[in-house]
Amino acid sequence: MGDGSTIAPKDTQTIERDEAGDQRLGETVRLLRQRAGLSIQDVATRTGLSTGMISQLERARAMPSVRTLRLLSIALDVPISYFFEASDGAEPQRYIVRKSNRRLLRLTASGVVKEALTPAGKGELEFYELTLNPGGSSGTDFFQHTGEKAGYILAGSLRLWLDHQAHMLEAGDSFRFPSVVPHMFDNPTQQVARVIWVTTLHQADPPAG
Repeated sequence: MGDGSTIAPKDTQTIERDEAGDQRLGETVRLLRQRAGLSIQDVATRTGLSTGMISQLERARAMPSVRTLRLLSIALDVPISYFFEASDGAEPQRYIVRKSNRRLLRLTASGVVKEALTPAGKGELEFYELTLNPGGSSGTDFFQHTGEKAGYILAGSLRLWLDHQAHMLEAGDSFRFPSVVPHMFDNPTQQVARVIWVTTLHQADPPAG
């Protein structure tokens, strides 16, 4: 299946990079919440997450799943790409994203890395290359919201759960579904999966379910 990629043990530099990324992500959530004039309780009410979880996320003592981050992006009225790390490359362009200038989001606890393929800023469309490590997942709960999602499996395998039914997708397979359908995904194999992932979302809409 796929290209046979496997995960190498993490070295000290990689661990330090992941920890720095976790800290930056927590600070970003806190700053966006404060900028919106929201308390932790306000965000908890909007997302359905506990105040303790949000507090831990902001202090980098807990890491969000893909689902949790999507809930936060809706509650804070920002694209999920606001949580991505800025590239060290050239000045970003308004309409174009160079491969060397992609912004990254590492959800180390979930085994997920997202690379933004769309420029920074709000829009109707979010476009990523998603890398899912063996055992990685979007989280343990199903999620639903407005809009649509679509994708294409570049390598490896992705198990996509739609309305509690599992669909095992291999390289070359693709999908599209209304985001109101309860969904989640994971990688139950021992190989890395790579997926092109597209999401449309009206940011003003509240999370469902």
